Amino acid sequence: MVLVLQQIKVEGIAQLSYLVGDDKAGVAAVIDPRRDVDVYLQMARSLGVRITHIIESHIHADFVSGSHELQARIGAPIYVGKSNDYQFDCRQLNEGDELHLGKVTLRVLHTPGHTPEHISLLVFDSQQGEEPFGIFTGDTVFNKDVGRPDLLGRGTERNLAAKLYHSLFDKILSLGDRLELYPCHGAGSSCGKSIGDRDRSTIGNERVFSDAFKQRSEAEFIEWILSDLPEPPTHYPRLKKVNAKGAKVMGCIPTLQPLSVDQFREKMAREDVVVIDTRSILAFGGGHIPGAINIALRPAFPTWVGWTIEPEREILLVIESKRDLNLITEQLFRLGYDNLAGYLHNGMLDWYNAGLPLQRVGEMTVQELDRHKDDADLTILDVRSDGEYENGAISRAKHIYVPHLAEHLDELDKERAIAVYCGTGYRASLAASILQKHGFERVNNVPGSWKAWKSAELPVEQTA
Repeated sequence: MVLVLQQIKVEGIAQLSYLVGDDKAGVAAVIDPRRDVDVYLQMARSLGVRITHIIESHIHADFVSGSHELQARIGAPIYVGKSNDYQFDCRQLNEGDELHLGKVTLRVLHTPGHTPEHISLLVFDSQQGEEPFGIFTGDTVFNKDVGRPDLLGRGTERNLAAKLYHSLFDKILSLGDRLELYPCHGAGSSCGKSIGDRDRSTIGNERVFSDAFKQRSEAEFIEWILSDLPEPPTHYPRLKKVNAKGAKVMGCIPTLQPLSVDQFREKMAREDVVVIDTRSILAFGGGHIPGAINIALRPAFPTWVGWTIEPEREILLVIESKRDLNLITEQLFRLGYDNLAGYLHNGMLDWYNAGLPLQRVGEMTVQELDRHKDDADLTILDVRSDGEYENGAISRAKHIYVPHLAEHLDELDKERAIAVYCGTGYRASLAASILQKHGFERVNNVPGSWKAWKSAELPVEQTA
């Protein structure tokens, strides 16, 4: 055996990184590492290889790169595409440059579009002929999707979309259908419009099944790729700056300390502290610490933390079970939330036993909401995205996308009851907690939300 090729997946942000190398020569590279890097070191050790190269396909926007953590542990150089935006010591690669890992070779292909400096890496194994057998595409191509060209903003969208067109049709497609394709993201990432379920593919598969590879002129492609794009998450520009500068090296994931009720209350009294309640929507609605924000521990957890929690704030956590603790701290670490103040020991049980105040979120079924939707004393609040809202909504609903709710609270009447809905209730619970934190008292979540409304065949108002 010679070739080593391992894919490492991070749930939540759906990030894919790779360990690739030659176990006979005992060398390997890590491509697009996540921030908690022990997984690569353990894998390398078990495979009997030494990590000699760290490679970034581009400046990432959705997670903190682990390149510097890994370099601090093993001393390997960091390789990147050509760009003046990198502010750390790195080795910049040009089109055609090669990195040799025993009998395995990585050849650089400049594939701008998602970002200007983006590179893909053709992978050769001398035991499998002289042609490449695969390509690491970073955020240029995913299964049934391609990288968004709008995340840099500042009016660069059309120029990058044009570059993406030529990267896809002049470079990627010309490599041939048999080439295996290893992307940096799977389904659930916001780096594409709607990424498919497969974590790897082939160029032939994408040629047949991906909308991005339909025959279009450059102008038609630009119009298509820039249409119907969801709003970029607000934390992406921040992470872009972190990764261009080089993330602070922490050494390991912080160990979160349990806090007594008194210690927890003392810390939460400070202005720069936010309490995140990671329990289920139902548990939160049944009774929670006043002022806590509900971001339940589901696959969407990192996305909504990124959207709504400022990184400068210290974070206190309420958890459902100690089993959740490692996953929560890993997710926050990968997003660059390094100010973790601790978690409430024994969860809400100690809070209940101390006889401290609780806040509840009311519930309104879709049938109840339908009966009361014309009440003058009720505000119906739709917190779904613009695209979801434009496909239909509940009559009289006021639309504010949940990431922007805190900026538009003055548009809502605190004296009226509010029924909040989203797609299934997850974002509605987050929105309800934001409303309560800002003094809204008569707040109701709608379990099942839009999905339940449609299942019950209740009337839909066309909004577009």
